[in-house]
Amino acid sequence: MTLEVISEHACFGGTVGFYRHRSTVNACDMRFAVFQPPQAASGPVPVLTWLAGLTCTEETFMIKAGAQRVAAELGLMIVAPDTSPRGEDVPDDPDGAWDFGLAAGFYLNATEEPWRRNYRMYDYIVHELQQLVFDEFPGDRSRQGMFGHSMGGHGALTIGLKHPEIYGSVSAFAPISNPMDCPWGRKAFGNYLGSDPASWRSWDATELVRSLPRLPRHPILVDQGLADQFLERELKPERFEAACAEGGVALEFRRHAGYDHGYYFISTFIEDHLRRHAAQLAA
Repeated sequence: MTLEVISEHACFGGTVGFYRHRSTVNACDMRFAVFQPPQAASGPVPVLTWLAGLTCTEETFMIKAGAQRVAAELGLMIVAPDTSPRGEDVPDDPDGAWDFGLAAGFYLNATEEPWRRNYRMYDYIVHELQQLVFDEFPGDRSRQGMFGHSMGGHGALTIGLKHPEIYGSVSAFAPISNPMDCPWGRKAFGNYLGSDPASWRSWDATELVRSLPRLPRHPILVDQGLADQFLERELKPERFEAACAEGGVALEFRRHAGYDHGYYFISTFIEDHLRRHAAQLAA
């Protein structure tokens, strides 16, 4: 794969870069961002993959989260892919809705037309982007973590739970925790995966965590703002919390009064997540 450099910027002794490549998996051009800490100049460093939420792009986290200072201190590389395929030939919601289609890939592999050709974000994250990152950047493949927000929190939990052999640490901000039973999830799953809810279960963290063949290496951290406008209707984190207890999965679930769904919330607690990942990946 040929990697095109869109731009690169010095940042806290390291580099924030934005890149584009042709994706075989998604049959379109894909973009992603990478923060390389200063330690990467001396050899491979741990890698955290951030999955962003609805309406976001590969730029959102790098611009809004304020993560680079602490990531530079800890020697953590951060990879932030786009949230969906894009392009003139990529299908979008026919009504132009913001919660489905472009910028709403839900980190799964679509099985239904017209989505199945392009919307394969699970394979993209776990396989194609993995290979590209470790071919092009000094990341340590044996020390990887995953985290995300909202739709990306859903992706981080489901992918992290499915692949503890890859992702040694997992955390999430305000994840869509039970997408089978919320409007965002039902819309996305019904379109991408078809009308049979049985085919949705493997993409739902609350369902997955009840019967894992292999438990995560370390406790999962989830932060949730109690002033989140989507908490009751869309996120339902208490269901994931109960399922973790049922499945014997260690979870630290933190509730924060006054915080909403946005990046002011994320930027307030991002340092906690970075330090948690760094410690777990060093263990």
